[in-house]
Parts: sequence; C-alpha cells; structure tokens
Amino acid sequence: MGTRRFTQLDSVWPAGLGRRLGAMLYDGFLVMAIWIAVTVAHLVFFRVVLGQQAEDIGTTAFDIWSLRIMLLFFVSLFFIFSWSRGGMTLGMQAWRLRVQTLDGYSLNWQQGLIRCATAWLSLLALGLGYVWVLFDAERRSWPDIVSKTQTVVLPKK
Repeated sequence: MGTRRFTQLDSVWPAGLGRRLGAMLYDGFLVMAIWIAVTVAHLVFFRVVLGQQAEDIGTTAFDIWSLRIMLLFFVSLFFIFSWSRGGMTLGMQAWRLRVQTLDGYSLNWQQGLIRCATAWLSLLALGLGYVWVLFDAERRSWPDIVSKTQTVVLPKK
C-alpha cells in the first residue's frame, strides 16, 4: 500500500494531550471488541479444531501465550492499517485527529509498526510516552518522535 499526500496541511496544528486521550478512550472500545472477537476465535479453535475439553482451555502456557500474542497482533494490525490507510482510527476521526509523516503523507507500514511498538512501550511506562506531549515544544509523544510522525488536529468542516 503506497503512501498518499494529505490535504489541509496548512490548517492543522499539533494535537494536545486531552484530544489524544479522548481518541484513546474511544479506540479503547474498539480494542475491547477486537479482543472479544479474537478470544472467541481462539476458544473455538482450541475447542473444535484441537478438541480440547472446555475446562482445560487456558490451563497451559501455550494456550495463554498464544492468546496474548494474538491479542497484541490483531490490535496492532488494526492501528497500523488505520494509520497507513487514512491516518486515523475511528476514535481519532471523532476527535478530528490525524497521524501523518512530517511532510504530510500517510504512514508506511514500517512507520506504523515503529509507532505501534513505541505506543505499547509508552503505555507500559504508565503513559509517560503520552504525557511527554505536555513537555515537548512541538507537542510530540514518544510514538511521534520515534516514528518521525506527527499527530495533528484537523479544522472543523
């Protein structure tokens, strides 16, 4: 998937922490839905395909880690696809946010992967990677800095 040049480049400004947290809250509901769907598919696979008894599912390290990896993979895929396709997730659309390269293009998959990995680390650091927006002169989060991208607010239509 090739990158595309966005419009409205002169009328956007760096996103603050409040908008970012609002979008994250909205996207949290989508993440929960993805996790529910992946968990159901995982359970069906272990029960129907592998023939495991219901009470035995989730009792081995393989069961637990395969689910964890799948949850991480599919949520990361959702974010990377959304950012590379149109620069925004559904939560970002609601808060008029867009992620773009420093010169106004959509992210490529490599930037999306770097941004997503840094986002997970930012959350693991108790959100410090996002609070960083308050201290950075350009309102950049750790994912913005590391992936060489920016999160901007779009003007009202």
